[in-house]
Amino acid sequence: MNKLKRYLLFLIGLFINALGVSLVTKANLGTSPISSIPYVLSLHFPLTLGNFTIIFSILLIVLQILILRKNFKMENILQIPVSVAFGYFIDLTMYLFFWVNPGNYAMKLVALLVGCTVLGFGVYLEVLADVVMLPGESFVRAIVQTWNTNFGTTKIIFDSSMTVIAGVLSFVFFGRLNGVREGTIIAALLVGFIARLFGKHLEFVKPYIFPEEYKAEKAGVQERADDNETNHKNVIVIGRQYGSGGHDIGKLLADRLGYEFYDREIIKMTAGTTGMTSDFIEKKEESMTNSLLYDFVNQMYQYGNEKEEAPKDKIFEAESKVIRKLADKGNCVIIGRCSDYVLKDDSRVLKVFFTAPLKSRIERVMKRLNTGSGDAQNRIRREDKMRFDNYHYYTGRMWGAASNFDITINTDMGVDYIETCIRGAMNMR
Repeated sequence: MNKLKRYLLFLIGLFINALGVSLVTKANLGTSPISSIPYVLSLHFPLTLGNFTIIFSILLIVLQILILRKNFKMENILQIPVSVAFGYFIDLTMYLFFWVNPGNYAMKLVALLVGCTVLGFGVYLEVLADVVMLPGESFVRAIVQTWNTNFGTTKIIFDSSMTVIAGVLSFVFFGRLNGVREGTIIAALLVGFIARLFGKHLEFVKPYIFPEEYKAEKAGVQERADDNETNHKNVIVIGRQYGSGGHDIGKLLADRLGYEFYDREIIKMTAGTTGMTSDFIEKKEESMTNSLLYDFVNQMYQYGNEKEEAPKDKIFEAESKVIRKLADKGNCVIIGRCSDYVLKDDSRVLKVFFTAPLKSRIERVMKRLNTGSGDAQNRIRREDKMRFDNYHYYTGRMWGAASNFDITINTDMGVDYIETCIRGAMNMR
């Protein structure tokens, strides 16, 4: 039943994808990069855009077979009926939009942007369904698997190549650019970005669409929580303002309680599961300069599957798995990395946030980094901003908000007071 639901969702996404392609094409400012070659060919030869889409898709499937050889899986043959359906969907939607013929440039831009939004939503549904990739994205994945290239970079090169080839063909056929215009570039930049935004802001719908999977996951969390309760295992997760002394106090608390302490250890464990270096992970984790810019830069990863995430997304997922494993062992203190959110459903977790007056934080940073007051204050503002943006991006919640934690403590109150509060809170739980 769940598989049928996924294929039905994919089919809906495929149709919406075709609606988007048709709207973008009808804007008469070019079309999407993957459709640019079929579109230019359809302007010169008697076959339709849908027909050439099917032919071009089958060519990409043949190229996948040549690239992957014995690694080409039979399930990838599903791309053929999908391509045929997509081609006919495009012809159908082009017919349905026969009345769309924007006259002035402003209306063409409106039609283009609406088309990009629709196309982005279609991509989101296809990724959500997670059953079949379209030949264009699957071709990119074949290159990535064979030559171990970066998915995002390879996708950019692929789209750029499609656009350049379409441009060359238009000059050959018409002596000028025809079918490839600024709309092609705009679609290339916006569609993946919009799909990522849909994926991030509609995350809450997954449990309603696939309740069976989430029931099993919730049951597993509850089973682990019951086991922890039976064996009196406790987990303390600590969020902290930069310069509040969260790491040092957390380490001291772990020593006094006889608990394991995890901070940089999480980086090392994540490096072991991702193949990334510890230095690379440390630079990327808990740092987000601008969430919209991040989505824009990493939009191409929206077309991949769970194995082709943007590096920072991959780090977050890998660290979350590590945190859950550590929490299952129990009796530990875990520092940062959105661990309060990752373990939000675990009843044995005590969520603590450390804060401190700005003056104390400046003094602490000055001493630790051997720097001046101004530099320390700038560092605090920058680090807190990155932690805020990172936390909000991956959790959808406000960083440091009291509602996310069981206790918020001013570290200037001293370690003895903090320990008393935490021991009392654990006894209450």
